[in-house]
Amino acid sequence: MKNDNIKLGIKVGDVMIRNFISAKPEISVIAAVELMVKKRIGSLILQDKGVLKGILTEKDIMWALSKKRDLTNIKSIDICTRKITTIRPSADVYDAVRVMRKSKFRRLPVVIKKKVIGYLTLKDILRIQPELFDIARHGYEKHEVGNVIKEGVCDKCERFDLLYYKDGKLVCEKCQEELEDIN
Repeated sequence: MKNDNIKLGIKVGDVMIRNFISAKPEISVIAAVELMVKKRIGSLILQDKGVLKGILTEKDIMWALSKKRDLTNIKSIDICTRKITTIRPSADVYDAVRVMRKSKFRRLPVVIKKKVIGYLTLKDILRIQPELFDIARHGYEKHEVGNVIKEGVCDKCERFDLLYYKDGKLVCEKCQEELEDIN
């Protein structure tokens, strides 16, 4: 059974990096690499007056090096990823993981009205919600074992846990006991 309506109750805006590193799109690739090394980051947001123009990643730089050995006069905007998937700060973290999996991006700029207000990486999400690793990697699928669903999000308390069928709902052990006490 596939479930695409899971909500963890954690918003992207609560997890995103607010003090992300960015640069102007015209920054040279060499200067961008120096900034990335200095700040110990694997990607750089390229923005102009707060508006997202692209993301320069280590992968983009490696690709450029394989095509052209001298990057001295190349601008970052010329080799960066421009077709970018973004997300809103009000989105649920689970939705962010689904978007990342579908788009095959590990990073999402967080935007409001085309203005970059934050940056979300898969690493940031997994730091606070390690259970999402399998979802990010394989997708979400519940595995039924008798009356137990191996793992999922409780319909009552919305925690990620082992789930049981109870009164037509999928609930964790704690919520199952509460429902039994009521009946």
